[in-house]
Amino acid sequence: MGEPNTAKKIVLTGGGTAGHVTPNIALFPSLKEAGYEISYIGSYDGIEKKLVTDFDIPYYGIATGKFRRYLDMKNLTDPFRVIKGFGEARKYLKKIRPDIVFSKGGFVSVPVVRAAATLHIPCILHESDMTPGLANRLCLSAAKKVCCNFPETLSMLPENKAVLTGSPIREELTKGDKIAALDMCGFTANKPVILVIGGSLGAASINKAVREALPKLLTDFQVVHICGKDKIDNMLLHMEGYIQFEYVKAELKDLFALADVVVSRAGANSICELLALKKANLLIPLSANSSRGDQILNARSFESQGFSMVIDDDYLSADLLAEKVMELYFTRQVYIDSMGKSNQTGSIRTIMKLIETTRNQQPS
Repeated sequence: MGEPNTAKKIVLTGGGTAGHVTPNIALFPSLKEAGYEISYIGSYDGIEKKLVTDFDIPYYGIATGKFRRYLDMKNLTDPFRVIKGFGEARKYLKKIRPDIVFSKGGFVSVPVVRAAATLHIPCILHESDMTPGLANRLCLSAAKKVCCNFPETLSMLPENKAVLTGSPIREELTKGDKIAALDMCGFTANKPVILVIGGSLGAASINKAVREALPKLLTDFQVVHICGKDKIDNMLLHMEGYIQFEYVKAELKDLFALADVVVSRAGANSICELLALKKANLLIPLSANSSRGDQILNARSFESQGFSMVIDDDYLSADLLAEKVMELYFTRQVYIDSMGKSNQTGSIRTIMKLIETTRNQQPS
């Protein structure tokens, strides 16, 4: 066997959407600082591979299948992919020999967590949405701890495992440059700014309402509109006080620093970023027709905690949007104060403590 390896090692897993990857990426700096060797197990060619390989982290791809509640021909073949993924994950875990696995969910995580359990490697799960997703539910029995974003989720998880942590937020988002954003947008410093984040999925209703509301909004505000790929309106390119972006990456931190209020969908990671940055926000969750309804639950939780104002997508109109944005702007300090009292921030610190404690409880 040779000399035992005393290095601290962790395997991160999660994928399928960016929301199952970016919180893991947010943990990278703290894990490295704590002396961990990080490896990542994801699908062969999922979004997680593209996002993680930018960070020079060893990446291992496995087969993955989706667990569907509806009839689909792939239901016949996907179980074999999951079994194959389990075998591959087990092989990689035996090779890496991590002290602990941290899983952000998504279907790729199921074979990894179940394989880790057979090798007696402790696992910590993180659930972003208020109601636990199917992938995480399939892993609950194998987990030592389950982190969550919402107080309401605690009652849906095993009592001895559930921990309210919030979602890990990328450190760079807190370091935005307001002046750089003013220059990028060509805005004046003496008029407040609304940041609208429509996102790619289901952004059409928000984009339409914002553009129809511009005559009212631009009287009192300047508007930065992240509208999604191929969603730029060329007729509005030269409208003073209004700027459109299909997508923003590195500059998002600067736009957050510039924004007085934010209009956004209610994806769990997005709203946790707003909470961490204490940005007064108006949430327009995806309707239940376009999703499993998790955004509606997320938004209602934030509304009940005093962090957000909410408009149902089904009732969204230009007039209602303009009215609510104005109301939010003048009462924004109330929301900022509520967010300041939240115990769902500082999640990286909380999760790092959990990782260290769980690792140290393992027999050497």
